[in-house]
Amino acid sequence: MPELPEVETTVRGLATVLEGQVLTRVQVNRPDLRRPFPPGLVQALTGARVTGLSRRAKYGLIHVDRGQTMVFHLGMSGRWRIDPDEIGKHDHLVIETGKGQILALNDARRFGSVDLVDSAALDAWPQFAALGPEPLGPGLTAAHLAAAFETRFAAIKLLLLDQRVVAGLGNIYVCEALHRARIHPEREAGKVSRAALNRLVPEIRAVLEEAILAGGSTLRDYVRPDGELGYFAKDWRVYGREGEACGCGRPVERVVQGGRSTFFCGACQK
Repeated sequence: MPELPEVETTVRGLATVLEGQVLTRVQVNRPDLRRPFPPGLVQALTGARVTGLSRRAKYGLIHVDRGQTMVFHLGMSGRWRIDPDEIGKHDHLVIETGKGQILALNDARRFGSVDLVDSAALDAWPQFAALGPEPLGPGLTAAHLAAAFETRFAAIKLLLLDQRVVAGLGNIYVCEALHRARIHPEREAGKVSRAALNRLVPEIRAVLEEAILAGGSTLRDYVRPDGELGYFAKDWRVYGREGEACGCGRPVERVVQGGRSTFFCGACQK
């Protein structure tokens, strides 16, 4: 599933084509993805001008001058294609700008979603209302994590994946950040020291920022809007590297937590 860096990369790519543009054509090619397309989507967006694009957690947001925002989630296999050679059977939403550029939301598995939300009510939208702070924003601090982890017995890895604690963190980047911060993923969250949390916060930001600059990590079907593959996977230190040598020389280990694979180094992470 595309994670925060992949969504951020997508939003930045779309912004180069959409920002300030009038949407002259909006076409829905099937009734639903994971859930139905909003019934007024075509009418709301056709003729509207895009005023900006942003991201919240793993959602992309396209804001228009009619006081509404189209919110999209890429699901397992979703991606936007810019000026495709042809519209394929998995291009379920097609947008054309006043400059004649075509954008197609392609989703072979249809686990993604598209919603239309009043811009003034975005923070109260059910999918956003309970989200924690953005990991790249000022709200993520060691103090915030300490308060969220206080008296919690769950493993720190699982709580970092809880979107109510931090919005947008996914499995790959939590594994990588914990390794960089030298924190064992199975450590009881409430017993992680403030010193360790002080190490963790900048490492979370660093690994996400590096991944964004690299265009994300290509997993299964993820491709950037310009058709290029993200290449951060070559910089993974532990994720997907079970049995390979960590930088310290000890083999990377794997355990399953909450139904997901966790990769770590038993020597570096305590």
